[in-house]
Amino acid sequence: MTLHMTRLAIGAITLALLAGCPATEPTEDDAGDTTDVGADAWVSPEDAGTDTDIEDADADIDTGTDSGEDAGAGEDASGDAGDDVRPAPGFGAISGECDVLDDELTAARPAIVRNAIDFAADPYDEADKALLTEGGQEIIDDGNAGGSSILSEVISFELLARCEGATLIKTETEIEYDPQGKITDLLVEIDGLKIGVSVTRAYRGPNNPYSLEAAQDLLADKLADILVSSANVVEGDRWSKQILHVVAYGPDYADFIVQAWEDMDDPDLEGVRADTIVVVTVTDGADGFAY
Repeated sequence: MTLHMTRLAIGAITLALLAGCPATEPTEDDAGDTTDVGADAWVSPEDAGTDTDIEDADADIDTGTDSGEDAGAGEDASGDAGDDVRPAPGFGAISGECDVLDDELTAARPAIVRNAIDFAADPYDEADKALLTEGGQEIIDDGNAGGSSILSEVISFELLARCEGATLIKTETEIEYDPQGKITDLLVEIDGLKIGVSVTRAYRGPNNPYSLEAAQDLLADKLADILVSSANVVEGDRWSKQILHVVAYGPDYADFIVQAWEDMDDPDLEGVRADTIVVVTVTDGADGFAY
């Protein structure tokens, strides 16, 4: 047989063998290396749901860019990313204890929280109103029952909104009492609970230094007022408990407030603290507008 005829015979035998072989399916390693894991991708019944590469690929398809667990972080039920960042951005830089009120909102005991807000070289003016939360803007628009405390009430709400996720329910002139008497400045909602907020300022002029006695008098008066307003608020506005928010002119003022509060641990004074939460916020920078 010639060389040419031999080559033709071998080629014919090879074609016959190939025609009788089934198509080869992708192996497990092939499936893992497949970039596009879609409806057309092949997965053996034994491997379905167990292959690591395929599970990771499916997770990326479901969430867009990452696993479902990571994608859910930082989003609320509405899907708005970043809503849970505390403190939230706004007018003034917040530091200290923030996003800390949890069991304290329902516990039958008092608590104290200390933080600070720094306005740097930017005292509040009308141009800063747009930096406030909707609740803060409403407090300014509604006004209060009198006096010069409206901006300290705004500071209080901004701290609670940006740190604890508070939303405004009613301002000072909207809360109802029977009988009328001592009043609370704000009615807010935190973690689904109605919370009353009474705001006061720890401040004295430069020629009248603050003292422990001044802090004791302030706390005793304001905590007693809270017991009265809590007893008289109408059922529709009734809160779970109150926050006494002390806006303090400086760290030493706050130190005296904390010491005075701790001194009330005395059994003879325990009743006046009741279950009130005291929040002490030191203002820094161009904070003269708050006092």
